[in-house]
Amino acid sequence: MVKKLNKGFDIALVGKANLTLVENVISDTYSFKPSDFKGINRPKVLVNEGDVVKAGTPIFRDKQNDKVVFASPVSGEVVAVIRGEKRVPLEIRILADKQTEYLPFRAFSEAELLSASSATIKEQLLQSGVWANIIARPFGLVANPDVAPKHIFISCFDSHPLAPDYEFVFKGQEKYLQAGINALAKLVEGSISGGLNLKKTDSLNPSSVTKGKVVLGTKPNSLFKNLQGAEIHEFIGAHPAGNVGVHIHHTYPINKGEYVWTTTPYGLQQIGKLFLEGKYDAKKIIAVAGSEIKNPQYYQITSGTNIAKLVENNVKSDNVRYVSGNVLTGEKIAKDGSLGFYHNVLTVIPEGNYHEFFGWLLPSTSKLSFSRALGLFSFLSFGKPRALDTNIHGEERAFVQTGEFEKVMPMDILPSFLFKSIVANDFEAMEDLGIYELLEEDVALCEFIDVSKMEFQALLRKGLDALQEA
Repeated sequence: MVKKLNKGFDIALVGKANLTLVENVISDTYSFKPSDFKGINRPKVLVNEGDVVKAGTPIFRDKQNDKVVFASPVSGEVVAVIRGEKRVPLEIRILADKQTEYLPFRAFSEAELLSASSATIKEQLLQSGVWANIIARPFGLVANPDVAPKHIFISCFDSHPLAPDYEFVFKGQEKYLQAGINALAKLVEGSISGGLNLKKTDSLNPSSVTKGKVVLGTKPNSLFKNLQGAEIHEFIGAHPAGNVGVHIHHTYPINKGEYVWTTTPYGLQQIGKLFLEGKYDAKKIIAVAGSEIKNPQYYQITSGTNIAKLVENNVKSDNVRYVSGNVLTGEKIAKDGSLGFYHNVLTVIPEGNYHEFFGWLLPSTSKLSFSRALGLFSFLSFGKPRALDTNIHGEERAFVQTGEFEKVMPMDILPSFLFKSIVANDFEAMEDLGIYELLEEDVALCEFIDVSKMEFQALLRKGLDALQEA
């Protein structure tokens, strides 16, 4: 089950993290932002300023589905509940204890986990807040526990620029990863083909009942290939070869009316720790990388950490951009901002706040062009790491159909026509052109190489939101 992808594009950047680890970096404050979780439009805050919480204490829940709670990653005191317009909660800030105290949950032996019911597994995931690691497709929302998935997919490598090396990060964590697979496998046993949640009284053709699968997408010779109880597919190729959407497309594509779930190895590890140790352990190893970092390397932090200690005396200049996540899909944050819940790399690159007159007409080996627009100079340095900044060298202009998007998308989808259908608000065309198979990360390369400088990730989200509300 080896799949070689011939389309894609690797963006080589200076500043990849060295394989060295700084353990147990403790921040003074930790932030939890409801905006990190798509689909949680009406979060209800469950704590007030001055409350004392433990790691695993619910701090807000989804008003539309009160089974889904979101838990504190650390123990300490709630020092701020920051709200925006109409009192919408933007951030819950916690002053952390020096030593984390955990809210206790049930611990399972390996045998107990294998024999536990899906209802038991689901209840523990929901009560602990670990459920937030499970994302449903289409739409990329925190999964609805009342809708059974067709399959559960996990991408076991990240091909984004400067992404962490999962072989380094998860070495020695195999028992937790295996426990995570064992738990997730319970949630897809005997699921309905198509991922639909039928009532007991509904008539059902026996041929439509399938055993759902946990599907892993790995690189060749990966440590994840030794895990049991999952279907494993190898992927070889340039970015976006590591995107879970690409893996879904080339194994079990999503059709209209179907639902699948996804998580990451970080989520898998957290699930495993919850069941084996009976605690919500939000620690994880992230990469701090980028051309403006003096010593790019790995740090063991807790989810929601303030990045101040990670960049203190470790940045080459003041004119930089801090990105929570990777440079294609990440979020700009302040020097004292916090890392997003789903982000596993902090990227620091030069700020491109300058104007270069006719800059793209001048010969250079420092600029990157997918279309080789810089001619021989670009070709000679193609594939070499560059210290790119945030300057996009232009502004949004008329949508030009170049045929380049299809060269970086290893999926049977016509992105140019899909983007036009979203602009035209043509729901039928969106569905026919495969919008249900995509999330923002799947079109990020199209946005990067686009000569029209259009924000395709935001455009795709607009189309997905419109379909969801229809």
